[in-house]
Amino acid sequence: MKLRSPRLAVRAIIVHEARLLLVNAYPGVRGSDLWCAPGGGVEPGQSLPANLVREVHEETGLTISVGELALVNEFHDPRNGFHQVDLFFRSRITAGKINDAWCDPENVVTDRHFFSPGELLTIRLKPDSLPDVAFGPAGTARYDPLENIVD
Repeated sequence: MKLRSPRLAVRAIIVHEARLLLVNAYPGVRGSDLWCAPGGGVEPGQSLPANLVREVHEETGLTISVGELALVNEFHDPRNGFHQVDLFFRSRITAGKINDAWCDPENVVTDRHFFSPGELLTIRLKPDSLPDVAFGPAGTARYDPLENIVD
């Protein structure tokens, strides 16, 4: 197996009305129950915040402002050499509302939902530290060690 350079991605931690926004973003796996923060791959030549604004709008229809870095998480698939580094930024909604009619132009996100802290205990999400970071105090960014990818 040939190791590849890590893929860089940005994700938004959006807590609105005491609920965390998550998306189900697994193309072709409509039945997946795994949730994650909205965001995606970084395109060269754009700043990290600009990439995040674009990705969140594509996946949710929302316009956001990007705040401080809150979490660095990385995962890999040792079977095929895939390795991704996610940078999570605290963000807030500046325009728009979640709308069931919204369609991700890349057809990756299949659902978007705000979850209360209690509801987060009933779903499968990654990374595991996301609820603590999202609802915890702002401050120094946290690092999650490399973990194996999950389906």
